Amino acid sequence: MAMKLSRPMKWVVLAAITGVSVFGILTIGPTHEVAAQDRSPIVDVRTGDPEMNAAIERGRATLPTFWASYASPKPSETGHALKVRFSTRKGGEHIWVGEVKKQPDGTLTGVFANEPRDLPGKRAGDKVKFAEADISDWMFMRNGKIVGGETIKPTLKSLPKADADALRARMEQP
Repeated sequence: MAMKLSRPMKWVVLAAITGVSVFGILTIGPTHEVAAQDRSPIVDVRTGDPEMNAAIERGRATLPTFWASYASPKPSETGHALKVRFSTRKGGEHIWVGEVKKQPDGTLTGVFANEPRDLPGKRAGDKVKFAEADISDWMFMRNGKIVGGETIKPTLKSLPKADADALRARMEQP
């Protein structure tokens, strides 16, 4: 059964496919390499990559900005998504999650905004449950611009210049 996405969620998924999640997936890998999956390049980043780890730290440090907008979004703020680390056989995979909801027990739920690569049997659109401690980044759209997305920035150097410039132009500071 096909899932119907709201317009803000379509923007999140589009951003994920065109650069956000696809280029921001953090996995354990031997090198910075680009591989094709579903026609979408994925950047493998070593767990110890200092630039990506600094981006994750910035994303986690600025989570209050996300939660404030999530709780009381302005009319121009839509498509709230979190990048979450999920344990895998290879160590971990960071995946964008949309349709985020806080549960009464303190856990969070949402749906995979892009195709998991190292979670067998899991697909984009699948519901998922996670803890705040597993969040590695966040984003939302404001007036058509990406707010947040710290883990996107280190991956821009892996893209063709025109693609990186186009994505950079869609980003805004909170």
